[in-house]
Amino acid sequence: MRIAIAGAAGRMGRTLTRIAAETQDIEIAGGLEKDGSPHIGADMGELAGIGKNGRQIGSDVTKLFKQVDGVLDFTMPQASVRMCEAAAEAGIVHVIGTTGFSESEEEHIRQAARSAIIVKSGNMSLGVTLLAALAKKTAAVLGEEFDIEILEMHHRQKVDAPSGTALLLGKAAAEGRGRDVKTDSVRVRDGHTGARRSGSIGFATLRGGSVVGEHRVIFAGPAERIELAHEAESRDIFARGAIRALLWAQNKKPGLYTMADVLGLGE
Repeated sequence: MRIAIAGAAGRMGRTLTRIAAETQDIEIAGGLEKDGSPHIGADMGELAGIGKNGRQIGSDVTKLFKQVDGVLDFTMPQASVRMCEAAAEAGIVHVIGTTGFSESEEEHIRQAARSAIIVKSGNMSLGVTLLAALAKKTAAVLGEEFDIEILEMHHRQKVDAPSGTALLLGKAAAEGRGRDVKTDSVRVRDGHTGARRSGSIGFATLRGGSVVGEHRVIFAGPAERIELAHEAESRDIFARGAIRALLWAQNKKPGLYTMADVLGLGE
Protein backbone atom coordinates (compact mmCIF):
# COMPACT_ATOMS: atom_id res chain seq x y z
CA MET A 1 0.00 0.00 0.00
CA ARG A 2 1.53 3.31 -1.10
CA ILE A 3 0.94 6.05 1.44
CA ALA A 4 1.40 9.76 2.04
CA ILE A 5 2.16 11.25 5.44
CA ALA A 6 0.69 14.66 6.20
CA GLY A 7 2.54 16.88 8.65
CA ALA A 8 5.61 14.80 7.87
CA ALA A 9 8.09 17.19 9.52
CA GLY A 10 6.33 17.23 12.89
CA ARG A 11 6.99 14.94 15.83
CA MET A 12 4.15 12.61 14.94
CA GLY A 13 4.94 12.78 11.23
CA ARG A 14 8.51 11.68 11.85
CA THR A 15 7.28 8.85 14.06
CA LEU A 16 4.86 7.75 11.34
CA THR A 17 7.69 7.79 8.79
CA ARG A 18 9.88 5.59 10.98
CA ILE A 19 7.15 3.08 11.84
CA ALA A 20 5.86 2.94 8.25
CA ALA A 21 9.38 2.18 7.03
CA GLU A 22 9.44 -0.82 9.38
CA THR A 23 6.02 -2.11 8.31
CA GLN A 24 5.59 -4.84 5.75
CA ASP A 25 3.13 -4.06 2.94
CA ILE A 26 3.62 -0.29 3.33
CA GLU A 27 5.55 1.94 0.94
CA ILE A 28 5.99 5.65 1.63
CA ALA A 29 5.45 7.75 -1.50
CA GLY A 30 6.00 11.18 0.02
CA GLY A 31 5.16 13.66 2.75
CA LEU A 32 3.22 16.90 3.03
CA GLU A 33 3.76 20.19 4.80
CA LYS A 34 2.11 23.57 4.30
CA ASP A 35 3.41 26.03 1.71
CA GLY A 36 6.35 28.00 3.02
CA SER A 37 7.53 25.34 5.45
CA PRO A 38 11.32 25.24 5.76
CA HIS A 39 11.08 21.45 5.42
CA ILE A 40 9.75 21.46 1.85
CA GLY A 41 12.16 19.35 -0.19
CA ALA A 42 13.64 17.63 2.86
CA ASP A 43 14.26 13.88 2.85
CA MET A 44 11.70 12.16 5.09
CA GLY A 45 14.00 9.38 6.19
CA GLU A 46 16.71 11.80 7.21
CA LEU A 47 14.24 13.87 9.25
CA ALA A 48 12.94 10.71 10.93
CA GLY A 49 16.46 9.63 11.89
CA ILE A 50 16.47 6.45 9.79
CA GLY A 51 18.76 7.65 7.01
CA LYS A 52 17.88 9.05 3.60
CA ASN A 53 15.11 7.15 1.82
CA GLY A 54 14.64 9.34 -1.24
CA ARG A 55 11.11 10.36 -0.21
CA GLN A 56 10.67 14.10 -0.09
CA ILE A 57 8.29 16.48 1.63
CA GLY A 58 6.17 18.64 -0.67
CA SER A 59 3.05 20.81 -0.45
CA ASP A 60 1.04 19.72 -3.51
CA VAL A 61 -1.73 17.60 -1.99
CA THR A 62 -3.53 16.87 -5.26
CA LYS A 63 -0.36 15.71 -7.03
CA LEU A 64 0.74 13.39 -4.22
CA PHE A 65 -2.73 11.92 -3.68
CA LYS A 66 -2.77 10.74 -7.29
CA GLN A 67 0.21 8.51 -6.46
CA VAL A 68 -1.01 6.88 -3.24
CA ASP A 69 -3.65 4.55 -1.79
CA GLY A 70 -3.99 6.31 1.54
CA VAL A 71 -2.87 9.18 3.76
CA LEU A 72 -1.96 9.32 7.45
CA ASP A 73 -3.06 12.67 8.84
CA PHE A 74 -2.01 13.96 12.27
CA THR A 75 -2.07 17.69 11.53
CA MET A 76 -4.44 20.53 12.48
CA PRO A 77 -8.24 20.62 12.19
CA GLN A 78 -8.37 23.08 9.29
CA ALA A 79 -5.77 21.12 7.33
CA SER A 80 -7.54 17.80 7.95
CA VAL A 81 -10.87 19.22 6.77
CA ARG A 82 -9.32 20.50 3.56
CA MET A 83 -7.59 17.16 3.03
CA CYS A 84 -10.92 15.30 3.30
CA GLU A 85 -12.10 16.71 0.00
CA ALA A 86 -8.83 15.96 -1.79
CA ALA A 87 -8.73 12.40 -0.41
CA ALA A 88 -12.36 11.80 -1.42
CA GLU A 89 -11.71 13.09 -4.93
CA ALA A 90 -8.64 10.86 -5.27
CA GLY A 91 -10.53 7.84 -3.89
CA ILE A 92 -7.92 7.08 -1.22
CA VAL A 93 -8.18 6.06 2.45
CA HIS A 94 -7.91 8.98 4.88
CA VAL A 95 -6.83 8.12 8.43
CA ILE A 96 -7.34 11.10 10.74
CA GLY A 97 -5.55 11.25 14.08
CA THR A 98 -5.98 15.02 14.37
CA THR A 99 -7.94 16.29 17.39
CA GLY A 100 -9.55 19.57 18.45
CA PHE A 101 -12.24 19.81 15.74
CA SER A 102 -15.14 22.22 16.09
CA GLU A 103 -18.67 20.89 15.60
CA SER A 104 -18.86 22.44 12.12
CA GLU A 105 -15.57 20.77 11.18
CA GLU A 106 -16.86 17.44 12.51
CA GLU A 107 -19.95 17.85 10.33
CA HIS A 108 -17.77 18.59 7.30
CA ILE A 109 -15.93 15.31 7.86
CA ARG A 110 -19.21 13.41 8.26
CA GLN A 111 -20.41 14.81 4.95
CA ALA A 112 -17.13 13.92 3.23
CA ALA A 113 -17.46 10.34 4.47
CA ARG A 114 -20.50 9.85 2.26
CA SER A 115 -18.10 9.44 -0.65
CA ALA A 116 -14.78 8.86 1.13
CA ILE A 117 -13.22 6.13 3.25
CA ILE A 118 -12.29 7.84 6.51
CA VAL A 119 -11.00 6.29 9.72
CA LYS A 120 -11.04 8.90 12.49
CA SER A 121 -10.33 8.57 16.18
CA GLY A 122 -9.35 10.80 19.08
CA ASN A 123 -6.67 8.21 19.81
CA MET A 124 -5.24 5.57 17.47
CA SER A 125 -3.81 3.44 20.29
CA LEU A 126 -5.16 -0.10 20.50
CA GLY A 127 -5.08 0.14 24.29
CA VAL A 128 -7.16 3.32 24.42
CA THR A 129 -9.68 1.81 22.01
CA LEU A 130 -10.13 -1.10 24.41
CA LEU A 131 -10.26 1.33 27.35
CA ALA A 132 -13.16 3.20 25.69
CA ALA A 133 -15.05 -0.07 25.25
CA LEU A 134 -14.49 -0.89 28.94
CA ALA A 135 -15.59 2.60 30.00
CA LYS A 136 -18.83 2.23 28.06
CA LYS A 137 -19.56 -1.17 29.56
CA THR A 138 -18.63 -0.10 33.08
CA ALA A 139 -20.82 3.00 32.90
CA ALA A 140 -23.77 0.89 31.78
CA VAL A 141 -23.31 -1.68 34.53
CA LEU A 142 -22.68 0.67 37.46
CA GLY A 143 -25.47 3.15 36.90
CA GLU A 144 -25.71 6.81 37.87
CA GLU A 145 -25.02 6.37 41.56
CA PHE A 146 -21.39 6.24 40.39
CA ASP A 147 -20.06 9.65 39.35
CA ILE A 148 -17.76 9.74 36.31
CA GLU A 149 -14.64 11.90 36.18
CA ILE A 150 -12.04 11.85 33.40
CA LEU A 151 -8.49 13.00 34.13
CA GLU A 152 -5.93 13.55 31.38
CA MET A 153 -2.37 14.86 31.18
CA HIS A 154 -0.23 15.71 28.16
CA HIS A 155 2.99 17.52 27.30
CA ARG A 156 3.23 21.28 27.55
CA GLN A 157 3.01 21.81 23.75
CA LYS A 158 -0.46 20.29 23.29
CA VAL A 159 -2.85 22.96 22.02
CA ASP A 160 -6.35 21.47 22.53
CA ALA A 161 -8.12 20.66 25.79
CA PRO A 162 -9.64 18.39 26.86
CA SER A 163 -7.69 15.97 24.72
CA GLY A 164 -9.37 14.11 21.91
CA THR A 165 -8.82 10.94 23.89
CA ALA A 166 -10.55 12.34 26.98
CA LEU A 167 -13.53 13.35 24.85
CA LEU A 168 -13.56 9.90 23.23
CA LEU A 169 -13.64 8.27 26.67
CA GLY A 170 -16.33 10.66 27.89
CA LYS A 171 -18.47 9.94 24.85
CA ALA A 172 -18.09 6.19 25.43
CA ALA A 173 -19.11 6.49 29.09
CA ALA A 174 -22.08 8.71 28.21
CA GLU A 175 -23.25 6.25 25.56
CA GLY A 176 -23.07 3.48 28.14
CA ARG A 177 -25.76 5.33 30.08
CA GLY A 178 -27.76 6.51 27.09
CA ARG A 179 -26.74 10.12 27.67
CA ASP A 180 -25.20 12.88 25.54
CA VAL A 181 -21.70 13.96 26.55
CA LYS A 182 -22.22 17.32 24.82
CA THR A 183 -24.91 18.31 27.31
CA ASP A 184 -23.71 16.37 30.34
CA SER A 185 -20.00 17.24 30.37
CA VAL A 186 -18.47 19.66 32.86
CA ARG A 187 -15.25 21.11 31.46
CA VAL A 188 -14.44 23.80 34.04
CA ARG A 189 -14.95 24.14 37.79
CA ASP A 190 -14.04 27.41 39.47
CA GLY A 191 -15.38 29.29 42.46
CA HIS A 192 -18.59 28.33 44.25
CA THR A 193 -19.92 25.63 41.93
CA GLY A 194 -22.48 24.02 44.21
CA ALA A 195 -22.97 20.29 44.54
CA ARG A 196 -22.08 17.99 41.68
CA ARG A 197 -24.98 17.49 39.25
CA SER A 198 -26.08 13.87 39.07
CA GLY A 199 -25.29 12.23 35.74
CA SER A 200 -22.67 14.77 34.72
CA ILE A 201 -19.24 13.74 33.42
CA GLY A 202 -16.35 15.84 34.65
CA PHE A 203 -13.13 16.53 32.77
CA ALA A 204 -9.84 17.58 34.37
CA THR A 205 -6.95 18.70 32.16
CA LEU A 206 -3.26 18.76 33.13
CA ARG A 207 -0.40 20.02 30.95
CA GLY A 208 3.33 19.86 31.56
CA GLY A 209 6.72 18.50 30.66
CA SER A 210 7.03 15.83 28.00
CA VAL A 211 4.14 13.54 29.00
CA VAL A 212 3.04 11.58 25.92
CA GLY A 213 -0.44 10.92 27.28
CA GLU A 214 -2.13 9.70 30.46
CA HIS A 215 -5.85 9.08 30.88
CA ARG A 216 -8.01 7.88 33.74
CA VAL A 217 -11.73 7.22 33.84
CA ILE A 218 -12.86 7.35 37.47
CA PHE A 219 -16.14 5.87 38.67
CA ALA A 220 -16.72 7.21 42.19
CA GLY A 221 -19.58 5.54 44.01
CA PRO A 222 -20.84 5.11 47.55
CA ALA A 223 -17.84 3.93 49.60
CA GLU A 224 -15.88 2.62 46.61
CA ARG A 225 -14.07 3.84 43.52
CA ILE A 226 -13.11 2.13 40.26
CA GLU A 227 -10.44 3.53 37.94
CA LEU A 228 -9.66 2.55 34.35
CA ALA A 229 -6.30 3.89 33.18
CA HIS A 230 -3.98 4.08 30.20
CA GLU A 231 -0.48 5.57 29.99
CA ALA A 232 1.23 6.09 26.65
CA GLU A 233 4.99 5.63 26.86
CA SER A 234 5.78 6.38 23.22
CA ARG A 235 4.15 7.94 20.17
CA ASP A 236 4.93 4.68 18.40
CA ILE A 237 1.64 3.23 19.65
CA PHE A 238 -0.37 5.89 17.81
CA ALA A 239 1.60 5.34 14.62
CA ARG A 240 1.18 1.56 14.74
CA GLY A 241 -2.54 1.91 15.34
CA ALA A 242 -2.94 4.40 12.48
CA ILE A 243 -1.10 2.14 10.05
CA ARG A 244 -3.20 -0.81 11.15
CA ALA A 245 -6.31 1.30 10.46
CA LEU A 246 -4.99 2.27 7.02
CA LEU A 247 -4.40 -1.34 6.00
CA TRP A 248 -7.76 -2.41 7.44
CA ALA A 249 -9.63 0.25 5.47
CA GLN A 250 -8.37 -0.88 2.06
CA ASN A 251 -11.32 -1.82 -0.15
CA LYS A 252 -13.88 -0.76 2.45
CA LYS A 253 -17.01 1.08 1.33
CA PRO A 254 -17.13 4.86 1.82
CA GLY A 255 -18.00 5.78 5.38
CA LEU A 256 -16.75 7.22 8.65
CA TYR A 257 -15.05 4.48 10.66
CA THR A 258 -13.36 4.46 14.07
CA MET A 259 -10.64 2.42 15.74
CA ALA A 260 -13.42 0.43 17.39
CA ASP A 261 -14.42 -0.72 13.91
CA VAL A 262 -10.81 -1.58 13.10
CA LEU A 263 -10.62 -3.83 16.18
CA GLY A 264 -14.05 -5.32 15.62
CA LEU A 265 -15.53 -3.54 18.64
CA GLY A 266 -17.95 -1.33 16.71
CA GLU A 267 -21.65 -1.81 17.12
